[in-house]
Amino acid sequence: MELKLNKPICFFDLETTGIDIGKDRIVEISIFKVFPNGNKESKTWLVNPTIPIPPQTTAVHGITDEKVANEPTFTELAPLIHNMIKDSDLGGFNSDRFDIPLLAEELLRAGVDFDMKNKVSVDVQTIFHKMEERTLSAALKFYCGKSLENAHSAEADTMATYEILKAQLDRYPELENDMKSLSEFTTRKKIADFAGMIAFDKDDEEIFTFGKHKGAKVEKVLEAEPGYFSWIQNADFPLYTKKVLTGIKLRKLNTK
Repeated sequence: MELKLNKPICFFDLETTGIDIGKDRIVEISIFKVFPNGNKESKTWLVNPTIPIPPQTTAVHGITDEKVANEPTFTELAPLIHNMIKDSDLGGFNSDRFDIPLLAEELLRAGVDFDMKNKVSVDVQTIFHKMEERTLSAALKFYCGKSLENAHSAEADTMATYEILKAQLDRYPELENDMKSLSEFTTRKKIADFAGMIAFDKDDEEIFTFGKHKGAKVEKVLEAEPGYFSWIQNADFPLYTKKVLTGIKLRKLNTK
């Protein structure tokens, strides 16, 4: 089954220096772009993370400091990457919880004003976990009858993710072949930022999910305790969380 698309979708996968979204860096990124007319475009870049790659991480993906020493930094690649994804929805495997948040941090760090306002995300892992509870390799075997060669290679994982989503649509007729529906199906909880520090309550209003104001409406906290905004902006929070919080504050100011 081919995907029914109203706009392009970019499947992507990252290999990184670790799993800390705020501090770790990308060492490889592969993007596979599918257009509504069926055309496809693929790009893979090795990235100099500008920080050491821990040996335990190299043991997983095989990328060493020496391998990326002469590769471009993410800041250098950011315009190319953003240009490829800016008109597209995003798809990946565990992408809602890891790849998209980390990519957003890298783009914002590079001065690219990235957000998800006009795009949706489809996390193929969530479909898989809701239906079968397995890993990427097992998913490819289960849905496509194929073995995943070169696992933890960004390009191999990206292509496997694309193949799995198409096979999932064939297997589950209750899944609608529409990116908005798939995005809603793969969303675990409704959050305003990628890190899940700002979520939406039953009234669709932003609330904090951490700290002393956990469960409190963001607008009311910012109004009653202006210093809380400054504290978050100056503390070690993800850049995208700070961006979302700034947007809420500006929205409130504009309604006065």
